[in-house]
Amino acid sequence: MPARLNAHGQPIGSPLPDWTPRPGPARVTLDGRFCRLEPLDADRHADDLHAAFALAADGRDWTYMTVGPFNDLAAYRAWATTAARADDPLHYAVVDGRSGKAVGTLALMRQDPSNGVVEVGSVSFSPRLKQTPVSTEAQFLLMSYAFDELGYRRYEWKCDSLNEPSRRAAQRLGFTFEGVFRQAVVYKGRNRDTAWFSILDAEWPQVGKALREWLSPDNFDPAGRQRRSLSEVRASAAG
Repeated sequence: MPARLNAHGQPIGSPLPDWTPRPGPARVTLDGRFCRLEPLDADRHADDLHAAFALAADGRDWTYMTVGPFNDLAAYRAWATTAARADDPLHYAVVDGRSGKAVGTLALMRQDPSNGVVEVGSVSFSPRLKQTPVSTEAQFLLMSYAFDELGYRRYEWKCDSLNEPSRRAAQRLGFTFEGVFRQAVVYKGRNRDTAWFSILDAEWPQVGKALREWLSPDNFDPAGRQRRSLSEVRASAAG
């Protein structure tokens, strides 16, 4: 598409005559088929979350997090109490639909309602959550909230560029890799080059459709195993 030019012959971006600032994320409960997201509450969730995280064989899940690992319940509860009070990041607990127990957390952060931009971050998924439909649905519920309910234009994912599992997760979910900001952050006494990913509002209908199809009951056999991977669903839609 040819660039738009202003009166001075300079290229300029597409007009957004109807754009208005969007609402900020709120402490809402988001319900899905496999799970629900609840605003983090230390009294309701901390015990379950600490027990779920304690199932991990070691502390590697906290390597690329700015917090943790937590040595005991008291330390985790103290963190959860402080985190639950914050508006940005706004933390949500992932509550498993079958057990009713909290099994992970994630947050909407770096909120920019004026420009319709928000990041999903502080993703802490326990062994009870990883590589399950619950983990995918939790991400989908928060994406859908940002795009379909709040009307945001851009949904971001950032991680340490060395965090390969996080990078793979972003791309599996439909995020587009945008590049690396070198020496962007200092955390835990070391450097972080930050990998950036995003989904735009124009991309969301296709990304959301693939996620809904993957999460549909028809995509799982009686034992709960997927019939098609998310990448297969996306490839089929593109083809």
